[in-house]
Amino acid sequence: MSKIWKYVFIASLGGFLFGFETAVISGAEKIIQQLWDLNSFWHGFTVSISLIGTIFGAIGAAKPAQRYGRKRVLQAVAVMYLLSAIGCGLSFNWYMFLFFRLLGGISVGVSSVVGPLYIAEIAPAKLRGRMTGMFQIMIVSGIFIAYLTNFLFAGFGEHAWRYMLGIMAIPSIAFLVLLGTIPFSPRWLLLQDRQEEADVVFASLGQQNDTRDVGETKLNIEEPLFQAKYRKPIIFAVLLAVFNQFTGINAILYYAPRIFEMAGFSTEMAFLQPIFIGGTNLLFTLIGMSIIDIYGRKKLLLSGAVGMFIFLLLAAFGLKSGDTSFLLYYIMGFIASFALSQGAVIWVFISEIFPNAVRAQGTSLGSTTHWVMAAIISWVFPIVVENITGGGFYIFLFYAIMVVLSFFFILGMPETKGKSLEQIQEELKGKG
Repeated sequence: MSKIWKYVFIASLGGFLFGFETAVISGAEKIIQQLWDLNSFWHGFTVSISLIGTIFGAIGAAKPAQRYGRKRVLQAVAVMYLLSAIGCGLSFNWYMFLFFRLLGGISVGVSSVVGPLYIAEIAPAKLRGRMTGMFQIMIVSGIFIAYLTNFLFAGFGEHAWRYMLGIMAIPSIAFLVLLGTIPFSPRWLLLQDRQEEADVVFASLGQQNDTRDVGETKLNIEEPLFQAKYRKPIIFAVLLAVFNQFTGINAILYYAPRIFEMAGFSTEMAFLQPIFIGGTNLLFTLIGMSIIDIYGRKKLLLSGAVGMFIFLLLAAFGLKSGDTSFLLYYIMGFIASFALSQGAVIWVFISEIFPNAVRAQGTSLGSTTHWVMAAIISWVFPIVVENITGGGFYIFLFYAIMVVLSFFFILGMPETKGKSLEQIQEELKGKG
């Protein structure tokens, strides 16, 4: 079992880089806006260019993951992360910066598909929630470290943003080296009709007696995703991804320092507050991952929705009244509720809801939807808050309303706790 956890940890390092890449811009976004004299539209575009890249990465991840294997694609992602970090740190104009942020976003998009996919395919059913959830733990760890390094580099003068973005090269190199020690996914090997190699990997993972799963997986061949029989998993994955972003999580993470400056905090304090947010995110994600296989996916999602709604409303009316003395606590409460629910569940659920024959395509679809919504939310945020009086109130109120709608959607979701990937598909078929 310790060997599986080692492989899970290494594959999850792509999640660390994912989190770092997406959150690090929060420290650099205002400096960059001033450096290249960007209006609110182009500033929103510059921040969201990475998210636009994630869309392309998520869309394009499925075919190479099926053809070359999950491991090889993760190795390519590690190289792309490295190039993005170096390129952003050395950018001498806006166009070069956009290119390398786009490359980093593509890396995030691919890793958001392939990382959870690989982990789900090597994990035993009873631990799959926690193991796939390791990817989310590493995402929030990356976010926390990005906030921390942003704070540490904030006083480095006009080139601070270069250090903030360039330091990602170090974990990128570590990820690339360690990926050489993990095996290919055994379920991918079965899809390639490499049965003997798959049996060796299953045996090394201590799963050689799981004959039902292996036998049924052998019967699967790659086929098109968009068929009537896959309607339910498609709907569940797409809508969960949409509601995940309509909570406003990425806008809050990306623009955290700006939100606190809007609330009247000094620049130094505005960079310090996100560290508390990142720490809260990490702590409650760890709690969520420790209980996801005990209480299940639905209970976490439903309870988290209640918490998010309350704290988003409090933040909205706090911004409207001008009394922002408790804003940090409201946002920390929202982050805690998100981390325990949507944050803990989304990548686990999307990676396990599709059958083996279309799992790469289905995971890609869910991830693509997630990143399309993230790009829209993050692009729109500065336009609203800079051009509409009381924009902060209206945008937080919108997020709260979306959380209410998500609650009713979650009521109709299936529970996947403790079931093999093959059992989940049989139950979905049985529900017709």
